[in-house]
Amino acid sequence: MSDAAWHARIVCGNEVGAGFLISAHRVLTCAHVVRWSDTSAVTVTFPNHRELGPLSATVAVHGGWSGDAADPGDLAVLELDHEVPLEPATFAPPGAELGEPAPTLVAYGFPQGYDEGMLARYQAVPGALVSDEWRQLEAATAHGQALAPGFSGAAVALADGRVVGMVTTIAGTRDGRVGRMLPTQVMARHWPELGALVPTPDHGPDAVRRLYTLVRRAVAEGADCDPNRLYVDAVGPFGPPLPEGGFASLGAAAGYVQWEVPEGEAVTRFADRLREALDAGPVPPAAASWSPILVELDHSGAGADQVTVEVSAYRDGQRRRVGSHRLPRGAVRTYVQERIDEAFTQLAPDADELITFVLPRDWLNEPVAHWECGVDDSTPLGCAYPLVVVDRSRHRSGRLRHQLAKKWQKLDTCPGARLHRVDCGVPERPPSLRKRLRDDDADLAGFAFPPATAQPHFEVGLNTPVPVLLWPRTGCPDTDRHGGPCSGTTFLDELAGSLTGVPPTELPRHVMALRETAAADDEPDRHWAKDLQLLWDDPRCFPEPAASLHSPVA
Repeated sequence: MSDAAWHARIVCGNEVGAGFLISAHRVLTCAHVVRWSDTSAVTVTFPNHRELGPLSATVAVHGGWSGDAADPGDLAVLELDHEVPLEPATFAPPGAELGEPAPTLVAYGFPQGYDEGMLARYQAVPGALVSDEWRQLEAATAHGQALAPGFSGAAVALADGRVVGMVTTIAGTRDGRVGRMLPTQVMARHWPELGALVPTPDHGPDAVRRLYTLVRRAVAEGADCDPNRLYVDAVGPFGPPLPEGGFASLGAAAGYVQWEVPEGEAVTRFADRLREALDAGPVPPAAASWSPILVELDHSGAGADQVTVEVSAYRDGQRRRVGSHRLPRGAVRTYVQERIDEAFTQLAPDADELITFVLPRDWLNEPVAHWECGVDDSTPLGCAYPLVVVDRSRHRSGRLRHQLAKKWQKLDTCPGARLHRVDCGVPERPPSLRKRLRDDDADLAGFAFPPATAQPHFEVGLNTPVPVLLWPRTGCPDTDRHGGPCSGTTFLDELAGSLTGVPPTELPRHVMALRETAAADDEPDRHWAKDLQLLWDDPRCFPEPAASLHSPVA
């Protein structure tokens, strides 16, 4: 150990500590050792290669330590002013500091009066980490060098020289017989790039190196890659859920996959998704970051009056079920009101909620936007929150989900979309309407009548990948008998004017404002938007496969 080239002595102001070389130009140490780097020079020397002389260094990475001995993130990466011709330290797999019997660990530090360094022998205490941050160290012998000021930042190594952690604090007794170290996996949590140097049994070294090469490329290129989406794609629906609050950076997500996801191919999948994103170049921003509360209603199969209800909330791309029940149809509204209120507790504090009713095709005209928020709040749901409906058959169709997702990629940057009218009294056969919608690559279709009035025409709109359908819940009972302009024509005229310049991604919010305006009108029942129904269908809001409601009959 005493002749290992990579041990370093660090001086910053009045602080003296240790460190260790991890590449030709980088040294790891404690953040508190270089706490005065803003006003004092940082000098690094290598006691076993004195011919190199003192080297200047700057703090390139700070682990987030905020000043107290009990604060996490006491790690800093120093950038040397030039490369050194020394072999850097190597790392052991996480947990190698433990065993039966416990291995002896050695730290190389620089207590007062020993500028050339001293060695201290310790053992790691098994069990949980202290505050999920530190591994406790206890002296291996009753005599010999104890941890003392000057050991902070020293590598803690096995007898063969492989590093398992870094000394951070001396605690417990005055003679330094007890101390703490940051294990390598915790160091990598505060500086994810370290993960490329530390072997992990579940992931091959080549896969890990490739992962961090891509992460560095993404950072260097300033690529806009969503770490949360990449994580969810990499671990799949059965992997560990996204941590509370998600990931602050791409490196943090990569490190979490490496250290916390045991499934061997997760690192490779994360790297593959990241590579695809980088090769694809800049992409338009996704649809408004809606956080859906999903209300699924379906015929239960247990009788005409029985309905199966399931309520879920989406957070960070993960679906969280709130409740599922079979109920008489008359009890559905109260149950939904209560579960929606509960679902809000699952959303992130800054989430943009979107109430989404997934309905059977024959229930698409249900007045769900007029349902009250609750027993003590008579505000219509559609006036309190953005609220849309989705056709259940379409929600479960892989073909239409794929086609709709492609449509929305184009709509993300669209400042507004043209309304394709389906008027009353126009002798257009369903096949002709289907051809018109496909030829025009329609994004928005407005119907002058409710679904039951001309079901074949309405089904054309549902079975063609038109992302947005709008219609009045009440209106003309017969599309063929008109003596002149009707309420449906007025509806489409007003709707076309109202939608001018509104991005399709913002339609749920815009329609909520229209509903509020109609409700506040002096004659709300005569306002053209009083019964406006919006089918707004963006599959990207629901990244998991559509789940089947459980049949209570089975």
